[in-house]
Amino acid sequence: MKVDKRLFRALVQFWNPAYSCFTFEKVDLVLTVEEYMALL
Repeated sequence: MKVDKRLFRALVQFWNPAYSCFTFEKVDLVLTVEEYMALL
């Protein structure tokens, strides 16, 4: 799988390690169960 380094760097800025999710202002994005299963 090819990783877009610029996109990765941009997403890292929004990663909230305390909650293991992406935080954009007042919106939190987390993976669904199906997305977690696909990663495993």
